[in-house]
Amino acid sequence: MGSNKQSTGLFDTLGMESVRTILTHTYPYPHEHSRHAIIAVVVGCLFFISSDNMHTLIEKLDNNIKWWSMYACLLGFFYFFSSPFIGKTIKPSYSNFSRWYIAWILVAALYHLPSFQSMGVDMRMNLSLFLTIYISSILFLLVFHIIFLGLWYVGLVSRVAGKRPEILTILQNCAVLSIACCIFYSHCGNRAMLRERTPEQKNSNWFSLFKKEERNTLLAKFLRMNELKDQVCSSWFAPVGSASDYPLLSKWVIYGELACNGSCPASSDEISPIYSLWATFIGLYIANYVVERSTGWALTHPLSVEEDDKLKKEQMKPDFLDMVPWYSGTSADLFKTVFDLLVSVTVFVGRFDMRMMQAAMTKVHDGAQQGDLLYDHLSEKEDLWFDFMADTGDGGNSSYAVARLLAQPSIQLSRGDSVATLPRGDLLLIGGDLAYPNPSAFTYERRFFCPFEYALQPPSWYKQEHIAAKKPELPEQLSELKEYDGPQCFVIPGNHDWFDGLHTFMRYICHKSWLGGWFMPQKKSYFALQLPKGWWLFGLDLALHCDIDVYQFKFFSDLIKDKVRESDSVIVMTHEPSWLLDWYWNDVSGKNVEHLICDYLKGRCKLRIAGDLHHYTRHSYVSSEGPSHAQQNEGPVHVQHLLVNGCGGAFLHPTHVFRNFNKLYGTTYESKAAYPSFEDSSRIALGNILKFRKKNWQFDFIGGIIYFILVFSNFPQCKLNHILQDDSFSGHLRSFFGTVCSAFLYVVEQSYVSLAGVVLLLITAICFVPSKVSRKKQAIIGILHVLAHLAAALILMLLLELGVETCIQHKLLATSGYHSLYQWYQSVESEHFPDPTGLRARMEQWTFGLYPACIKYLMSAFDIPEVMAVTRSNICKNGMESLSRGSAVIYYASVFLYFWVFSTPVVSLVFGSYLYICINWLHVHFDEAFSSLRIANYKAFTRFHINPDGNLEVFTLAVDKVPKEWKLDPDWDKEVKQAQKLSHHRKFPSKWSATAGHQDPVNTVRIVDHFVIRQTAQTDSVSGNGSVNR
Repeated sequence: MGSNKQSTGLFDTLGMESVRTILTHTYPYPHEHSRHAIIAVVVGCLFFISSDNMHTLIEKLDNNIKWWSMYACLLGFFYFFSSPFIGKTIKPSYSNFSRWYIAWILVAALYHLPSFQSMGVDMRMNLSLFLTIYISSILFLLVFHIIFLGLWYVGLVSRVAGKRPEILTILQNCAVLSIACCIFYSHCGNRAMLRERTPEQKNSNWFSLFKKEERNTLLAKFLRMNELKDQVCSSWFAPVGSASDYPLLSKWVIYGELACNGSCPASSDEISPIYSLWATFIGLYIANYVVERSTGWALTHPLSVEEDDKLKKEQMKPDFLDMVPWYSGTSADLFKTVFDLLVSVTVFVGRFDMRMMQAAMTKVHDGAQQGDLLYDHLSEKEDLWFDFMADTGDGGNSSYAVARLLAQPSIQLSRGDSVATLPRGDLLLIGGDLAYPNPSAFTYERRFFCPFEYALQPPSWYKQEHIAAKKPELPEQLSELKEYDGPQCFVIPGNHDWFDGLHTFMRYICHKSWLGGWFMPQKKSYFALQLPKGWWLFGLDLALHCDIDVYQFKFFSDLIKDKVRESDSVIVMTHEPSWLLDWYWNDVSGKNVEHLICDYLKGRCKLRIAGDLHHYTRHSYVSSEGPSHAQQNEGPVHVQHLLVNGCGGAFLHPTHVFRNFNKLYGTTYESKAAYPSFEDSSRIALGNILKFRKKNWQFDFIGGIIYFILVFSNFPQCKLNHILQDDSFSGHLRSFFGTVCSAFLYVVEQSYVSLAGVVLLLITAICFVPSKVSRKKQAIIGILHVLAHLAAALILMLLLELGVETCIQHKLLATSGYHSLYQWYQSVESEHFPDPTGLRARMEQWTFGLYPACIKYLMSAFDIPEVMAVTRSNICKNGMESLSRGSAVIYYASVFLYFWVFSTPVVSLVFGSYLYICINWLHVHFDEAFSSLRIANYKAFTRFHINPDGNLEVFTLAVDKVPKEWKLDPDWDKEVKQAQKLSHHRKFPSKWSATAGHQDPVNTVRIVDHFVIRQTAQTDSVSGNGSVNR
């Protein structure tokens, strides 16, 4: 083991990962607007805000605790809603939608509260101005792009210009442009600076700060931020001149206010600085776009070909998929998985079985059956190394980390004071569940084959679409399978592979010859391997029955009678560890497997290995040699060791819920190793409370809708004065929770929609509780679970209603109808934006009234709180019957937009707490409670060695932390690659290594369990050199 020290950059030293995300391209997402423009807008906003006296904000709030509370609640809920997306690079996804959604409704709510004017931000003016500029910019840029594409179509610009811009890019550019203009207006106004200035004024600009005679006042000028701000406004953003300077534009420009003392005798002839700023940004965007699209390859490839290729290699990253979002409410794959499972269970189980089809298609004459199912080409070796892993094909990082270790020619590990070298296995056994969440061409190729092909490349002649019609398809110059010296792979299917009736498994495993650089001679879904020194391996296919079928049983029972000697040892590989799951569910499964092991193998089964549970555990039989153990085993020991290792790449499962297992087939077992340890497993479960929403933000779609349905009938709450009028804090709380109880009784006694939602949720919650507990406990757990959600939903509903009611009582909402923002802007616009040429009237005439109508209704649609408050007031005054159906839809939609933001963090917190309590206190929901965490760490595989003495030495190797960032391995890139040389002969077979060398799996892998199974009747020994977790 070793560690590669990487040079530490400035950002790493300062721990400024968030700054790195903003300033560098983490994802190759093609933003056509400049990041520097966004940064400049943010910096400018902070500069202008800091230039004003912020202490007056506290005075504006009149020392009233309710406004502080309202700000804290509003900002708190919005923060918790957006917290999963903070620090992530903007890309077209639900994450990007949430950013814009939050910005919209947060600003729409904040501008009604008192008051941001103390920070130099006139929220109402900025909002109305922003919306006007935003719509104008979008229309202008859309017209520009249409004209530009027309020029490309007729051939007046280069072919590169034919790439259409993304609508999202145009919207983002217009938003940045509009925000910049609003910030300027907030702090500089729309005053038209006089062109005739005194010499002192002309020399008084930004650069005068650095004149020699004024250096002694430099600090004083920086301290007087208001003066500095005025200099920035007058020097950097001065208007371009008057309309008389540009006679052609005199009727098409926006004018500024006249700068004069007292009343001005005439209107201004100066062009508005806001207009000039907007025109400058639009011009820069158009110029940048035209130059970039017209010059083509030269600007996008400024480097030489060699330098460009070198840079591309340095920036190359694997296209791994993320862990499967099991709690996503928007994943089509998950819905398909549920559908496939229902079809497989209800239609195929008991009616159609692919294993019977395999048996029917197998030729039974001339011994061909054994050739399809029995492989003895490894039996003559002097010794053999082979690997076992299961449950891969989830997250790309975790799957590749394990595949990279499997592909290494050897792994060096520290064992006490010595270093052990474990060579790569000649055989790789995979215990099922090859891709999640369902078997399909996409999931097999991207989640299963892709990581293995990166770890060990297939032969150069291999084609992905090739179908192996006659296996084994050996490389050239080889006539027998035993002559092939490279690594081979045998796979059994798991329950996820059976969701489509084994169709994808048969296509990609039984009819393909290569898994990356591992050769696959396998023809059927089950097999037997004759290994050296009298060892055998039986790979059983349990399907969805958790048992083998009669044809499979016949093959293995005949094999035992004809081939397996009394002195031989057998390893039985299944997908599911029935010994743990039967104990956990208090069930009995796999009767045919039990019959095969107990009545046919008769003690020759030394080891059972399985996956399905995504952790590592080993249980060994308790020897009855001593008198204290004489009565522990009720009969012969049918299986000596029980090993579970499903850490091949899927999410982690807990170990502590299985700590009390101790008996199988009448034999007593004790836990010898667990990874992660029982204590660590219990601690990891706490992440459901702290991280559920961060890991499962797609759950928002379901959670928000459920909470809204639960309280739908309670909107609106018209009688809340008793809560607001109490004098003491305890009185407020009493009134508040009394109203919550009243709302609960209303749901039970009078509502229809909410009661139906409660009943459906209760049925779902009770059915969701595992059948491991009694029906009485199921009902109790389900009822408590639903009550927690209902109480949280009612509290959130009442908080939202209290906020709206408070604003209405203080004349901040519902003052002048649905179009209050537009009416206010109209009056301010006529005062501060003069229109001496009648431009607005002409635009209204030419657009047939669409110009003011679009702005009017856009402002109304933006101002969701005003719509909600006005409709709420009408309902409380005239009753729900006074509303039309359309008005009712608008009201509930406006309520949902805010209630969804408030409810999603809370529903995740309540549900995550439920999972934590269930897994750590009740030991139920082990699958649901850990699939929610999507843990890519704690990955492992088991390496076996049949030594020349015939003993089986077992090493379990694990990586505690899986890297998230990968780079092109320079050693792999430098190594000479010959077309006819198979990849397993390379010294560096894997394409990607961890970006941080000390996190690479090759450097962090360690032994977590080590034991020896002896071929003879001697007792097994367990080495103390390995690190064993108990």
